[in-house]
Amino acid sequence: MKQGTKYIKRRNSLFSGKSQPVHPRHIAIFTPQTKPRPAVQDITCMNTRSIISLSSFVLLVFVGLIILGLWGCPQYKVYSQRMEGEALLAHAQASKEVAVAEARAKMESAAMLAAADTIRAHGVARSNQIIGESLRNNEAYLHWLWIDNIDKNPQAVIYVPTEANLPILEAGRRPWLRDTTSRK
Repeated sequence: MKQGTKYIKRRNSLFSGKSQPVHPRHIAIFTPQTKPRPAVQDITCMNTRSIISLSSFVLLVFVGLIILGLWGCPQYKVYSQRMEGEALLAHAQASKEVAVAEARAKMESAAMLAAADTIRAHGVARSNQIIGESLRNNEAYLHWLWIDNIDKNPQAVIYVPTEANLPILEAGRRPWLRDTTSRK
């Protein structure tokens, strides 16, 4: 190296056999005053810094979560109570609609049953009118029907009219009357 030049020559160039000038900022020159740090100390220092920064980041995240929880829990309680109230309101409205629908169904059913009873009553009245007209001047049929029904019911009580058209009421069923008739 020449004394007046600012460049340091490299001994061997990779591409040519000649030495080439190199600017001082491209190479590291170690003087006796500057000692290089050992690589282990760099790693330890770097690890300590990263551990401190990581732990401070985790601490900030943890504090942030606590603050978020302190703010969010009351908000969530208000939200959940509002949702619960809306659910109760929806349930009440649905049960009201069900009750109204059941009442309408009962009302329609009652109207239909009343119409059916009216139609049945008209049918019974018409059939009674027809039977009444057919039996109006037909005493022989009525007499036959009366005798036929006596034969069908053997336990029937028959009241026979007396001279004044007053029947003797259950004369055979009274024990005191039976005793008097058997003594004679």
